[in-house]
Amino acid sequence: MKPIYFLSDAHLGSRAIAHGRTQERRLVRFLDSIKEKAGAVYLLGDMFDFWFEYKYVVPKGYTRLLGKISELTDAGVEVHFFTGNHDIWAFGYLHQECGVILHREPLTVELGDKVFFLAHGDGLGDPNPSFKVLRSIFHNRVCQILFSALHPRWGMEFGLAWAKHSRLKHEVKNDPQPYMGEAKEHLVLFAKDYLRTHPNVNYFLFGHRHIELDLKLSHTARLMILGDWITQFTYAVFDGERLWMENYIEGETEP
Repeated sequence: MKPIYFLSDAHLGSRAIAHGRTQERRLVRFLDSIKEKAGAVYLLGDMFDFWFEYKYVVPKGYTRLLGKISELTDAGVEVHFFTGNHDIWAFGYLHQECGVILHREPLTVELGDKVFFLAHGDGLGDPNPSFKVLRSIFHNRVCQILFSALHPRWGMEFGLAWAKHSRLKHEVKNDPQPYMGEAKEHLVLFAKDYLRTHPNVNYFLFGHRHIELDLKLSHTARLMILGDWITQFTYAVFDGERLWMENYIEGETEP
């Protein structure tokens, strides 16, 4: 089978990332480098720092990425787009115009002869009550409709400013934190609990945490957290037999 690629957390358009255009170009060059060999590409959430689709308006920018994704799907490469906690508000444009397969919920899928559990990771095992409330508001359809009543000039400004404030606040608090260990890492705890009732899962792949982690859960199951495409430029590859993680270094990496 052709290799399958997994990546997440580019947060394109973030006002807190000084090298945003360079970052997008690097991501596009990576996708271009795998277009002839990839069987599928899974984008596991937060590819945009704030993405909200109005009925007749979509966010400004990202033309290089959207064009490359369209090129991949036009060539028959499946591109799966998972909504994260920053780009929840994808309502059809990316599917209709770019040909992506949109996922709003975690996905269990068989690739080759292995079973994968794929998700962005937000809300899985996280007990933080304030985050749960905020997430429920973001996912609430009535709240989404009310937000869409704002003129895009103010709606997009609010969303981008909120995302910048959130990132800078987390950076001051050193959050996302480094790996907290098996006893405290929410996604690890979630995967272990899920594995008790779904022992057929071989691989759990998540984004969200912005850390690189490859952890053996049992003799048949592993968990990977995919880092990010802000400073780490990490991705995972499955060739039908093995799953491994790489860092994309231009001029050195052979995807």
